[in-house]
Amino acid sequence: MRVFKERRYGILSLITVGFISLFLGVAISIKLDLAQSTSAQNFWKEDGGELVSITPTSFTELAINLTPAVVNISTTQIIKTRPMAPFPEFRFPFEEFFGDEFRDYFGDHHQEFKRQSLGSGFMINRDGYILTNYHVIENAEEIIVTLAGGKDEYKAKVIGKDSKLDIALIKIDAEDELPIAILGNSNELDIGAWVIAIGNPFGLGGTVTAGIVSAKGRIIGAGPYDNFIQTDASINPGNSGGPLFNMKGEVVGINTAIVAGGEGIGFAIPINMVKDILLQLKKEGKVTRGWIGVSIQGVTSELAQSFGIEERKGALVSSVNEGEPADRAGIRSGDIIVKFDDKEINEMSDLPRIVAATPPGKTVKVKGIRDGKEKVFTLTVAKKREEGETIAREDEETAIEGKLGLSVQTITPEVARRLRLKDTKGVFVSSVKPGSPSAMAGLRRGDIIKGVNKREINDTEDYRKAMKAAAKEGLVRFLIYRGGNRFYVAIRIK
Repeated sequence: MRVFKERRYGILSLITVGFISLFLGVAISIKLDLAQSTSAQNFWKEDGGELVSITPTSFTELAINLTPAVVNISTTQIIKTRPMAPFPEFRFPFEEFFGDEFRDYFGDHHQEFKRQSLGSGFMINRDGYILTNYHVIENAEEIIVTLAGGKDEYKAKVIGKDSKLDIALIKIDAEDELPIAILGNSNELDIGAWVIAIGNPFGLGGTVTAGIVSAKGRIIGAGPYDNFIQTDASINPGNSGGPLFNMKGEVVGINTAIVAGGEGIGFAIPINMVKDILLQLKKEGKVTRGWIGVSIQGVTSELAQSFGIEERKGALVSSVNEGEPADRAGIRSGDIIVKFDDKEINEMSDLPRIVAATPPGKTVKVKGIRDGKEKVFTLTVAKKREEGETIAREDEETAIEGKLGLSVQTITPEVARRLRLKDTKGVFVSSVKPGSPSAMAGLRRGDIIKGVNKREINDTEDYRKAMKAAAKEGLVRFLIYRGGNRFYVAIRIK
């Protein structure tokens, strides 16, 4: 009897401990669930755990289930004509963003015409919210969304847009319940994994193609936050903004770019990068990013050796903007940043993405290497200014860029390789605002600026100094390199 009681008490103790552990686990989980996660889950659907992975012998079931959430997007844009640019035969290798069927028209300065563009998108919320690319709806006077099957058409309005990541959130008002796509986790996507692209290539709605993930983390010179998924799933003009699905039927990317003339080389924005900004797009209509005020470059094997480090990793600080967070924290030119806010910086391109995703006002630890020794800096992340407002400091060269509608960035080794440049001297034109003085003068994204007025341009620091001087002169003359040729472009500053 005594033994029985001891056993009974032992069992009761185990049960009691189990219930207490379960209760504490639930309480801790609820407490740790961030408000951001709650808001996100109320906006889009995530976690496709109930979906069963399919062996890729047939994609029929996936195609049937996923196609209804994919939409066709057509836009009408008012285009101002511009003069014929020198050497028009040159085309930037990644200029072929989908959906622009009538890309370049030239003629009288004062003429305007309407351009029809086609693209794709997908619904993420039953209230009619749709994700697509920014370049699909850029400068659109009217946006028409056609649902799968081609019967139902709706006018859409822009809720939010982000040109740097090339993402836009639009919305339609429909009475019927709308099918939605489930967002997956692009970080878990493996190279070699099967993926499916669904979209509107050349206006052929509901087209399904399949392939594999060819590579991840691709930098193609499309913008400051390049981190593309490369796939050989067939994608063409008109697929832009459409979803890239994994075998569970989850969206893992947004099809965005192709290599002009290439076959089986397409690029998609990882969906995790999009999820980071979705709620901002919905609430604010734009994205606020972090900023620390440095110019960086990659660490080559030779540079690593010269700085006394063994590994070729991190982001080398080439210049620090006076008065910005990095400067106030004590970061100097020549420092190599290897960790930011407990996140490893393995490649140069990691730092801009991580900094941009950090909320302004947050104080973080930055680990760097100086003279072969580790140093830890503490800084408070600032708010990145809007495009055209700054590329470094809010001063005279900043104002002139805003007036010209021009943005530039450092020529990285990857960009130099893509453009087949023999050297990295100059600055790379990363964007030209449509209808701006720069656009009217014939400047294009992908141009290399080699000179400003009488100054030779070797890097962004030279460019800033030259633009500051040009702001006082009222006229800027660019020496442009394009397609193996050099020519001048002069723009009067109004």
